[in-house]
Amino acid sequence: MVVGAWRDDRIGSALRGENPAVMRRLDAGFAVIGDVQFLPGYSVLLTDDPSVQRLSELPRSRRLAFLDGMDRLGEAVERACRRVETGFRRVNLEILGNADRFLHAHVWPRYDWEPEERVRLPVWLYPREMWGEERYALGARHGPVREAIGKELDRLAR
Repeated sequence: MVVGAWRDDRIGSALRGENPAVMRRLDAGFAVIGDVQFLPGYSVLLTDDPSVQRLSELPRSRRLAFLDGMDRLGEAVERACRRVETGFRRVNLEILGNADRFLHAHVWPRYDWEPEERVRLPVWLYPREMWGEERYALGARHGPVREAIGKELDRLAR
């Protein structure tokens, strides 16, 4: 499980090189692996400016760079999960901003093995207990999908 004070300042710790969830630095943010992995490969794009709360607060060039990073991370998750996970179905991209007060985008891989009553619904409707269960916490066992996403991000950067 990934633990530490860096969670209290995810962006600042990423800027200082202290955030262990960072997979890659992108033009307008950081691609990080998600804290929970009940859908393996869940990732987040964090803005690199902790004062920015909304996409509309960025100047147009930075806004487009952030959206490009979201697209790139989404494609990397799709390619990686298709290769290293079973039953990959698609990727959902979301910019919500309801809980954390900084701009970030969620990249959720979706799978054929998800329960039928959940597969067509937003991930946020999964039971609350799944978000805190130790078996879904980010850990060493997620190394292969994390590494695959990082490699895909590198390929897409070329």
